[in-house]
Amino acid sequence: MRYLITSGKGLLGLEFIRQLKNAEVLSLDLPETDVCDLAALMERTVLFRPDVILHCAAWTDVDGCEDDPAKAYHVNSIGTRNVCLAAKEVGASLVYFSTDYVFDGVKNSPYQEYDPPAPLSVYGQTKLAGERIAAELCPKRYVIRTSWLFGLFGRNFVDAILRQAEEGKTISVVADQIGSPTYAKDLVQAVLALLRLPYSAYGTYHFSNSGACSWYDLAVAVIKKAGRRGKVIPVTTEAMRRPAPRPAYSVLSHELLQSLGIVPRPWQEALIDYLEELGFPQDRH
Repeated sequence: MRYLITSGKGLLGLEFIRQLKNAEVLSLDLPETDVCDLAALMERTVLFRPDVILHCAAWTDVDGCEDDPAKAYHVNSIGTRNVCLAAKEVGASLVYFSTDYVFDGVKNSPYQEYDPPAPLSVYGQTKLAGERIAAELCPKRYVIRTSWLFGLFGRNFVDAILRQAEEGKTISVVADQIGSPTYAKDLVQAVLALLRLPYSAYGTYHFSNSGACSWYDLAVAVIKKAGRRGKVIPVTTEAMRRPAPRPAYSVLSHELLQSLGIVPRPWQEALIDYLEELGFPQDRH
């Protein structure tokens, strides 16, 4: 199998590269290749002729997207269109990574894959547009919605909490947004398991680690498991006064992946694994 990865220098792209070390991989990223440049993207894709394109590139700054909708649409939607056209040109399967923010958060039970999307933010709207573009242009596609991603190779919430705790700061964290953390290592393992099935199970899937918590709950768990003394204060979403609205509840159901035998572990176990990789010893007894 030959894999092309967009945003190969990002958190998710580098985790794919780590786990695909024995495969043929072409990693594309700025400044050498921009997914918004169709000609350059098409040239690299046609020369490499991948079997699978892992489309990890996106502008994920939720508040930044709200402040600059044109850029968000250009990167998350038009960039995805270009990747879809390149995949179609060489007959490659596409894996498009989307987000829990395609939902509005009014539900009080986990969102299933076929629940109607209703994004509140520009970020969610442009990622949903990417889903629809992929559906229109790529019959050989996997849409993977995920949430609250953390991992070894990029900025993320867990690292931010650890850094602030090291600096002895009092940390204000939102307590009224409920979702599911996702360890990039587990997400990549799940996607590769899906791709290695003896048949093609194209479609839309949800993956996060199992269980639900608030951002505040996650921050408290990080500090406790890392053995730090940082103080965490729960605050409301309204008090944070951020430009982009967030869903109050965005827990994802894993029903379709579980039907294929791909079952996520609890987020608490994934967090312990991550902290161990960072060098924080954990008592597993």
